[in-house]
Amino acid sequence: MVSAPARRALVREWIEGGASERCALAAIGMSASALRYRPREDRNVELRERILALAHRHRRYGVGMISLKLRQEGRLVNYKRVERLYRQQQLQVRHRKRKKVPVGERQPLLRPAQANQVWSMDVVFDRTAEGRVIKCLVIVDDYNQHRPKKAIGAMTPATYAQQLANSDIINPGL
Repeated sequence: MVSAPARRALVREWIEGGASERCALAAIGMSASALRYRPREDRNVELRERILALAHRHRRYGVGMISLKLRQEGRLVNYKRVERLYRQQQLQVRHRKRKKVPVGERQPLLRPAQANQVWSMDVVFDRTAEGRVIKCLVIVDDYNQHRPKKAIGAMTPATYAQQLANSDIINPGL
């Protein structure tokens, strides 16, 4: 399918070559009004240039931010019009590729060979019937599942957990 401006140019060429206007139009299959049609002036030239300038100045701005900037400048422009002109100029913001984090080699967890080698700590939260929060600090020896102490209270601060970890209860003989 040939565009209308190209067909107009072809008809004019035939007319200059000596063919009549009617014959040239009939051969192409075009009406006389289509031949005499004058396209309207592009009223978006200034807006297109401003959108392009904003897009080059703010590279990571999409249609929404550019439309907002135009409004801040005092131009009352329809968002859909800005979107159409933005798309026509192929100014879409490119999506950044996510950096792939290399995955380390997976290895099974080692079992402790003796007591007091590996300890696990966990903080468990619960609620009383009145709605108060209770926090339980549970410390377990992974070798023999020995629980030397369980700290229960409304508040178990980190300093208490550190004192408990460094105490003689967990590290006997150290």
